[in-house]
Amino acid sequence: MTDTYFAPISFSLNNAEPIGFAQALGRSFRETGFAVITDHPIPQDVIGTNLTATKAFFALPPDVKDSYYSQALGGQRGYTPFGTENAKGHKAADLKEFWHTGRDIPEDSPYAAFMPATPNVQPVKNFDHATRALYQAFDLFGRDILKAIALHLDQDSEYFETRVNHGNSILRLLHYPAQSAPAPDGTFRAAAHEDINVITLLLGAEEAGLQVQHKSGDWLSVNPPPGALVINCGDMLQRLTAGQLPSTTHRVLNPAPERAHLPRYSMPFFLHFNPDFVIKALPNCIDETHPAQPPIIARDYLMQRLIEIGLVKIPV
Repeated sequence: MTDTYFAPISFSLNNAEPIGFAQALGRSFRETGFAVITDHPIPQDVIGTNLTATKAFFALPPDVKDSYYSQALGGQRGYTPFGTENAKGHKAADLKEFWHTGRDIPEDSPYAAFMPATPNVQPVKNFDHATRALYQAFDLFGRDILKAIALHLDQDSEYFETRVNHGNSILRLLHYPAQSAPAPDGTFRAAAHEDINVITLLLGAEEAGLQVQHKSGDWLSVNPPPGALVINCGDMLQRLTAGQLPSTTHRVLNPAPERAHLPRYSMPFFLHFNPDFVIKALPNCIDETHPAQPPIIARDYLMQRLIEIGLVKIPV
């Protein structure tokens, strides 16, 4: 059943039949909120160099990593320590630590107040270059995927371009440490959640664990073939499409006992709208079973969700 739902879609189809690719992508999104893409253009050497730098960063001493953490930024740039983030509605923190690289923008950009600079990491040679290269590759490919989504939604293929070209998008480098003892009851490497953003592009992890909750209620394991990308709809796209393209609940399970001694790394790219974009349901997506939600500014929606998952703390 899992293989049927997540049958890989070759990106080469986009060059030969853009409408055909758009419809295949849209069908997968409508069924599960997820799609598996093969033959994507992100260079393997860019991926491999970034993974090497990622592993080197997380191997640094805790006090060095902690020097890159800023609670005031709500985890939006730099390092976030293990056990800081929780899924919306879950009290237990996820069993992970992560790094965020954001978009480079000029100091005088009108978005500078919402998009701070990413810290430079001197202790790991090539870290800044490696993460920036992967960020840029994800950003370009994500916009190609959005062109296909626009066609699927009967919009001009360039519909999203001016709405994400300065987007507050983030490359997240995730480390789920090896588990030397059984995880506490009720905890997950990543508890069931939905993504906040427009779309997420995820490079396949070396270790399994990603599951998606189908609309039937069943949990489906996502095991992409080597070199494939997993792409899923986020809450912002769901809101824009009045739920036609769903932001699906997903999670990362704790490892099986025989794999618990192995860490898990993954590299999702959270593609966001420009901070001042007003998320308002497309008229052609609204119907009796897909009502529109009130319009909301992208930056306000992001802040609302960051509070819900514990990255931004509200003084009491």
